[in-house]
Amino acid sequence: MPRHPSFTPQGVIPAVILPFNDDLSIDEASFRKHLRDVAATEGLSAITVNAHSTEVASCTFEEQRRVLEIAQDEVGAKLPIVSGVWADGSLEAARIARMAAEGGASALLVFPPAPFTLGQNSAMAVEHFKRIADVTDLPIIAFQYPLATGQGYPNDTILKMIDEVPNLRAIKDWAGTPQQHEWHVRTLQNLKRPFTVLSTQSSWLMASLSFGCNGLLSGSGSVIPDLQSALFRAMKAGDLKTAQAINDRIYPLATVFYAQPWVDMHNRMKEALVLLGRIPRATVRPPLVKIERAEIDRIRAALVQAELLPKASIRAA
Repeated sequence: MPRHPSFTPQGVIPAVILPFNDDLSIDEASFRKHLRDVAATEGLSAITVNAHSTEVASCTFEEQRRVLEIAQDEVGAKLPIVSGVWADGSLEAARIARMAAEGGASALLVFPPAPFTLGQNSAMAVEHFKRIADVTDLPIIAFQYPLATGQGYPNDTILKMIDEVPNLRAIKDWAGTPQQHEWHVRTLQNLKRPFTVLSTQSSWLMASLSFGCNGLLSGSGSVIPDLQSALFRAMKAGDLKTAQAINDRIYPLATVFYAQPWVDMHNRMKEALVLLGRIPRATVRPPLVKIERAEIDRIRAALVQAELLPKASIRAA
């Protein structure tokens, strides 16, 4: 299996979507094409699978293995693959992590256990990540949720996690507030050992990158990897004028993708990919359901504003 042993989680890392057939099975042919489309973008550092964007919560262990296998087959020789670890229990998380490592993943994206919504302490968080680190030395990216969800790691906890789990190398930062996000960037990217804050503040990405994030990992990269890559380069170069122009194109899409309810964000991205002719259907697995026509029309209008569709497509619709 292709692996990139020197991979450091940083730069632009799109999280791809997972197309389904009408019978809710994985549409492997469309998934392969989608992977090739995204991977063709200039300036990417890696691609993420088995995450929110691939509806990992509705995928079996064997389906997650197959998703990783397909990604490796299509783009693994070109780009590192980050594979998600979604599990409520630490033993199952370790089993998934071992599978991903054996399947050639170059890094792991570890989601917080759902029981943490009922309360957590630093010992629990450290134990969860240690169980994963016991089975693989792959770089680990911790998905940092907003603290208000109960699944986010408080400041003292995340510092303890980094101190006690050497292969914890980055966070995917969904802190939710600019203040918490800025603390992550200022503190974690200035530790004694290298550590990366990957922004997933996709509804305010330009502002987030202005804090100095050394990367981004976002599901909307499945639709606009080129715009995210260009924005990241412009912000790193301090080219504010160029960044603002790119952000003007991203803004209408961020507005529709990240409307309430947030759980539909990747549902909407699938609809955008259908409108762009990149996948054949926007089927989602329950409990998600297909969004209404009026919302699809808003997505079409946003794609026109982003200069990804011609204005004539609105009249045609």
